[in-house]
Amino acid sequence: MGDGAEMKHLIEVEKGQEAVDGRPSVGPVYRSAFAKDGFPPPVPGIECCWDVFRLSVERSPGNRMLGLREVVDGKAGKYVWVTYKEVYDTVMKVGASIRSCGVEQGGRCGIYGANCPEWVISMEACNAHGIYCVPLYDTLGAGAVEFILCHAEVQIVFVEEKKIAEVYLFHATFSSVFSIVSFGKVTLEQREAVEKFGLAIYEWDDFLLLGCDKQFDLPVKKKDDICTIMYTSGTTGDPKGVLISNKNIITLISGVARLLNCVNEQLNEDDVYMSYLPLAHIFDRVIEEMFIFHGASIGFWRGDVKLLVEDIGELKPTIFCAVPRVLDRIYTGLQGKIASGGLLKQTLFKVSYKYKLHNMMRGSKHDEAATICDKFVFNKVKHGLGGNVRLILSGAAPLATHVEQFLRVVTCAHVLQGYGLTETCAGTFVSLPNDLSMLGTVGPPVPNVDVRLESVPEMNYDALSEIPRGEICIRGDTLFSGYYKREDLTKEVMVDGWFHTGDIGEWQPDGSMKIIDRKKNIFKLSQGEYVAVENLENIYGLVPDIDSLWIYGNSFESFLVAIINPNKQALEMWAEANGVSGNFTSLCENPKAREYILGELSKIGKEKKLKGFEFIKAVHLDPEPFDMERDLLTPTYKKKRPQLLKYYQNVIDDLYKSLK
Repeated sequence: MGDGAEMKHLIEVEKGQEAVDGRPSVGPVYRSAFAKDGFPPPVPGIECCWDVFRLSVERSPGNRMLGLREVVDGKAGKYVWVTYKEVYDTVMKVGASIRSCGVEQGGRCGIYGANCPEWVISMEACNAHGIYCVPLYDTLGAGAVEFILCHAEVQIVFVEEKKIAEVYLFHATFSSVFSIVSFGKVTLEQREAVEKFGLAIYEWDDFLLLGCDKQFDLPVKKKDDICTIMYTSGTTGDPKGVLISNKNIITLISGVARLLNCVNEQLNEDDVYMSYLPLAHIFDRVIEEMFIFHGASIGFWRGDVKLLVEDIGELKPTIFCAVPRVLDRIYTGLQGKIASGGLLKQTLFKVSYKYKLHNMMRGSKHDEAATICDKFVFNKVKHGLGGNVRLILSGAAPLATHVEQFLRVVTCAHVLQGYGLTETCAGTFVSLPNDLSMLGTVGPPVPNVDVRLESVPEMNYDALSEIPRGEICIRGDTLFSGYYKREDLTKEVMVDGWFHTGDIGEWQPDGSMKIIDRKKNIFKLSQGEYVAVENLENIYGLVPDIDSLWIYGNSFESFLVAIINPNKQALEMWAEANGVSGNFTSLCENPKAREYILGELSKIGKEKKLKGFEFIKAVHLDPEPFDMERDLLTPTYKKKRPQLLKYYQNVIDDLYKSLK
């Protein structure tokens, strides 16, 4: 790295330090070059999330805020919009009704369901009255909704019609909830079932009238007040409640606004956003707050991934946020279209692609690199996304470099990859527009945080070496206030004001960050779901026919595979009972035996109520147990995961190929 002068996107604010007193060494502290004169101050007049919305209503009451597609004769038609002022009026009613149910400032309100106008309205009502908004979602595993309702002591729950049963069925285990509000209607059966538990249940329209004759003043809200408890999956054990304050969100908004300003891509009130990534996750939540801050428009999808592209075509968004799995789908779809287009079209596409990529690599901006190709060849791709998309932002898991490069060339939009965690309020790094050298990185930090790497000696990562590598640590006002009721877990990750992400990064010469590893044995699949692999190995290890197993997955695949050492006696007994001949080694190669073991794994998965993405989809049976001789185990019999991967790489590749 030398003196760091070439890290053009960063400025150094503190020197690195050698290891002392058993604490590992740390690299220099850097921040974005866009913050060379200090971090951007919060926007004047904005003290809390409520102000973000309130000021937009004052500034542009007639702007379109929330849109849904109207359904005419069973067909989805145009988007129908409600304005900022109309949303504000509904929010005031919902807020008064929540208060008339007895929920006060600092109380807790759950929101459970797919993104829709009611979701945002409920959230804003919480913001108005200083009530903690607690999003609920079901991908955290069996019992997560129940756990969150109890742990956060939720008092009132807003819920999508089809999820009502999931809320009241848990009621025996917790007593804090006293009201359920449906986003829509309530059937007679639902009402009877809920009232049996002594709970009140309301249809949306009726709930709006509940507080209409009462006056509730909006309480004073401070920057450090919590606005949301966002639960996130732990490596093992229960979900963790991440405390997000008003300050976190407003700091992030001013940082991202400065970043977009510096690269000349400011948001404005004419921008349009497609809301389909779950609002229960921080990524979508902060983007929607950004749009509300600018008085821009948010349109909702119909909730079906197969219809997403059609919804996009109707909405014509200007900013499109995605997880890699969605972008992979778009990429595969485009590849299919090109391949079916006949030789002439294919050739024209290839030549245009090469020409434009070549110019972009030489430093041309994407909209100037090949205007004629854009007009005649890439225009179709652009119109496939509605025709107005200027920014595509990918987050939640790594985007494959070939997909990122392809989309940067053909979509006629900036494709930026970001990185952040719930604990850092989402956007912490983001790559910059018109810079192809940032492919495969998450770019430099956003201009409101300090970042440094901490060495991880046990993994041979050194933050002070020529190529600095280590655990990414973050400091700044976007950091969470701790895990709710888990001081112990907070202390593990927050040390002297630095949040330890658990991700291993490597600084690039230009000051971008590349994520290269994970400190603990937890990884993400391509759809952005976390898998705590040791926990799963313990569960699947209960299958009596297995001596040991190693489960593998990565963020470019959407499912898990496993290498298994079957129990010799058990497998031979199965073979005998099922008329399968051969010795142990040949049994391990027999597809029938693989199928049998896979079936046993699925049984235990179902019994333990594992999520779909936690099921093992393919296995390889190895008659030879993992051992120290091949460097696959430590002397204390812990699995050496990097070595296992190296040893079985070809087998793993074949397992994934066999399933595609």
